[in-house]
Amino acid sequence: MHTKTLKELSVLLQSKQISATELAKHFLDRIQASGLNAFTHVDAALTLQQAAAADLRLANGDATALTGIPIAHKDIFVTRDWRSTAGSHMLENYTSPFDATVVEHFNKAGMVTLGKLNCDEFAMGSSNENSYFGPVKNPWDLTAVPGGSSGGSAAAIAARLAPAATATDTGGSIRQPASFCGVTGIKPTYGSVSRYGMIAFASSLDQGGPIAKTAEDCGMLLNAMTSFDPKDSTSIERAKEDFTRDLNKDLKGLRIGVPREFFGAGLAKDVEQAVRAALAEYEELGATLVDISLPKTELSIPVYYVIAPAEASSNLSRFDGVRYGHRAADYKDLNDMYRKSRAEGFGNEVKRRILVGAYVLSHGYYDAYYLQAQKIRRLIAQDFQAAFQQCDVIMGPVAPTVAWDLGDKADDPIANYLADIFTLSTSLAGLPGMSIPCGFGQGEKNAKRPVGLQLIGNYFEEAKLLNVAHQFQQATDWHLKSPV
Repeated sequence: MHTKTLKELSVLLQSKQISATELAKHFLDRIQASGLNAFTHVDAALTLQQAAAADLRLANGDATALTGIPIAHKDIFVTRDWRSTAGSHMLENYTSPFDATVVEHFNKAGMVTLGKLNCDEFAMGSSNENSYFGPVKNPWDLTAVPGGSSGGSAAAIAARLAPAATATDTGGSIRQPASFCGVTGIKPTYGSVSRYGMIAFASSLDQGGPIAKTAEDCGMLLNAMTSFDPKDSTSIERAKEDFTRDLNKDLKGLRIGVPREFFGAGLAKDVEQAVRAALAEYEELGATLVDISLPKTELSIPVYYVIAPAEASSNLSRFDGVRYGHRAADYKDLNDMYRKSRAEGFGNEVKRRILVGAYVLSHGYYDAYYLQAQKIRRLIAQDFQAAFQQCDVIMGPVAPTVAWDLGDKADDPIANYLADIFTLSTSLAGLPGMSIPCGFGQGEKNAKRPVGLQLIGNYFEEAKLLNVAHQFQQATDWHLKSPV
């Protein structure tokens, strides 16, 4: 069952060839046998309760295409019955009294929750080594990182521990782990998916999206995920659409923009070769490659690492040991309690970003850093709009290298930040972007570490991206390869 796509599972469930309960038990058994540390909380009794309710819906004929299909949620989305920790000691035992809007949508569709997925603490990281619950292992190579911050989501899909997973992307946290784990993930246009109940990191960048086996699977999940939500002030009011509607359109005449800046120094040769081979495959499918420029690409790292920490320092101020979350056991007064609770509750990377953020927002530095970063952010968005005058979609690598070894960059935060060079600009512009598997690295170590192809579209062009990805997946079998 774990090799099936969502569409295939839906057919099996609707035709009563398998029950939601049998399917849930199958995946729970796989999770229990796994040693990847992809999950932070599993409760089989709760899962089977949801599966029984899904079976009832299937029997009564009021099921959706997703009813009975298991899903796991990144532990950044709050859930009523499972713990919601954001991968942090600060929220180690927190259980939310409500569901995130995204979780609510999937519950309404009748999907069955398998549990909560490990992630970098408060979604801050590119390797999933910043989690209080320990690092997630890459199922292709247990000595490699799975990428971050949605490493648990990508690893769970790659290892077939779940057929569908939610994830979030602030600066590449869907696309980069999807690339490192050889699965498909899409970050939709900012504002398409409600942030209500998503534990905030950087509010002007955070966006939820799905990770699954195929582009078609991601389209089915996006159909349920997207909505206008009055509870999220950044949610965009748009008519509901079917993201799978254009999957079967051919690609004749498609113009693919290939940014010069994505293929310069720093890009590993094996990654470049896999991406170039994928671009050649698109030419075979009738597309044309167009040389384009995104000149502000190199500025995306300093801009992001001013704006995101600034917003994080504001968002994380609520974790003070008073209202909820970890509280130090021994303190002299209120200020001492704040200090000790945060010192104990937050990990090093979170502390680092809070300090940077508080600094760039402080008097005398706000104009020099934060305002300048916001101005350059606008220029980055304008670069993309100029590029889309020449092409329909933009393609390139997701990351400069394949997954690195666990612990390899643990003491070098700058090296981690530089790994986001190709994903940050898309997030800063609020554009939709996705990663699809397109090959593997080279050499004895890298030959079993996947490479992802990044697709970037203009605003609200998720259906086009999914069509372009789906056509590639019909012509190749990279997405079918599995480490298990």
